[in-house]
Amino acid sequence: MLTVTLPGTGGTQPLPGRALAVMTVFAAGRGVLLDCGEGTQTALRRWGVSAYRLDAVLLTHYHGDHILGLPGLLQTLASLGRTAPLTVAGPAPGQAQTAAAVMALAGGLPFPVQWRPAAPFTAGVLRVEPFPLEHRVPCCGYALALPRAGRFDPQRARAAGVPLALWNRLQKGEAVDGFTPDQVLGPPRRGLRVVYATDTRPCPALEAAARDADLLCMDATYADDADAPKARLYGHSTCREAGALAAAARARRLWLTHYSAAVTDPAPGLTAARAAYPAAVAGADGLRLELDFDQED
Repeated sequence: MLTVTLPGTGGTQPLPGRALAVMTVFAAGRGVLLDCGEGTQTALRRWGVSAYRLDAVLLTHYHGDHILGLPGLLQTLASLGRTAPLTVAGPAPGQAQTAAAVMALAGGLPFPVQWRPAAPFTAGVLRVEPFPLEHRVPCCGYALALPRAGRFDPQRARAAGVPLALWNRLQKGEAVDGFTPDQVLGPPRRGLRVVYATDTRPCPALEAAARDADLLCMDATYADDADAPKARLYGHSTCREAGALAAAARARRLWLTHYSAAVTDPAPGLTAARAAYPAAVAGADGLRLELDFDQED
């Protein structure tokens, strides 16, 4: 099961009642943080999200509204006695300069911070799959996948001579006494997939990443269609464009996020998004969703 929380939904500047865009995804007690603008720590505490249980911080890009909360977050983790490594991933261009500035501001830490260019890796039980976005600077989105093993096959286990006492451990994915899970499991089943993409224009890489996703949380900076020229100029999306992309990708759910500070009422933008994607949801600070595997016969 995945728990997805949206502690902040704003872009450029935090507002009373609307923190800057940030999302968390937790599975098996551990999680990742997506973006870390100023005020992220306050937003996490407000909505009951534990920063201490984070394995990775995934940065879409290095504009201030997506990174300025990171030095303080690192200092807080240090004060809580963290010693486990923390991964910070993001686009390769500009990462070295950003890492140097953030680490200088954070000061000495009792745990290693492992900066890495955005590339596939594993954080806890989650597979992190970055993909390129279209913004004014190098930017990437993230698909977070929770895989699901195949169904246990007793006939295969018996044929392989696996003792009954080992079945449970093999079913849980352990290799034991020379036996491996692939000897007793069928083909992998559909897992869970959550996609986060901001700041960006609609683009083929995003549509491909969001294909059949359980949740797409997407840039919807501009609510008014009249702002489409600004969206193209600044590398953002309108609410209508977000709905159209979610529909084209056949995503199972869509959350709108990263609203412009000029968007005081998300309702008109939600109406625009629902023209193509009727189930669209206007992201609001504190929005939370628990996703579980599909029920199978």
